Amino acid sequence: MFIGTVIYALINSFILILLAMGFNLTFGISGVANFAHGALYILAAYAGWMLINFLQLPFLLAGLVAVLATSIFGALIYRFILLRVRGQPLSEVIATFGIGLSILELFRYLGFVGFEYTLPVFIDGSLIIAGTYIDLQRLIIVGVGLLLILLLWLFTRHTSIGLAFRGIAQDERTALTFGIDADWIATLSVSLGAGLAAIAAIVIIPLGSIAPSEGYDVLIKALAVCIIGGLGSTGGVILASFIIGFAERFTDTYIGSHWTMLVSLVAILLVLLIKPSGLFGKQKELEERL
Repeated sequence: MFIGTVIYALINSFILILLAMGFNLTFGISGVANFAHGALYILAAYAGWMLINFLQLPFLLAGLVAVLATSIFGALIYRFILLRVRGQPLSEVIATFGIGLSILELFRYLGFVGFEYTLPVFIDGSLIIAGTYIDLQRLIIVGVGLLLILLLWLFTRHTSIGLAFRGIAQDERTALTFGIDADWIATLSVSLGAGLAAIAAIVIIPLGSIAPSEGYDVLIKALAVCIIGGLGSTGGVILASFIIGFAERFTDTYIGSHWTMLVSLVAILLVLLIKPSGLFGKQKELEERL
């Protein structure tokens, strides 16, 4: 049981990494807390489902189109809505939360609720690892998580756009003096964050079904991971995902599944009490600001 719990805790950790990566990247580069993150996750899943069932596209092609469409939608959100309230954190939160709420409730109103709304698995089958049955879709989630971490690391260190991302994140005023367009970079960051949410949906949703309420759960999990790890810190997000991922699975196995939902909340409270900026957060602590 212990080995199986560890294996599923690892998988759960990579699920959390995928869920939080897009939210963290958008905030780290543009400073925008995109509260439509969970809705974009669900939007990509429904887009993939409709492309498969209405247009009869192959799953992988439908997934790629859904990711591209969600990325474009994220860019449009920034250019036509967030750009108007840029620099006003409360307005940004209200705007993105309103967009997310509208998307999720629209799907609910249109009747997109039920177990028939799901996505097919990439590869059907399972393996036995250390005496534990693991379906291949969960192993694909781990592989995609590792690949995205590597690609993001290479992107931010070995491409001109990635270096511009880092420049804006470190010091926007200095980056502007070098001719970097902050609004263009912010647009790309929101678009990339939306695309990462879409990728997470395409690989995670096959484990269950698509439901508007899942969008709120995704947003809460992404927020929990980012707050604990430190908003804007990729390393912090990865560490926090493992902390929460292991805590949830061990709580579920040895204490009870009804306590699992409290794990993230307790972790957030502890971090806010001990280190409000998060484990690797770069924001100033309260005593430093006073």
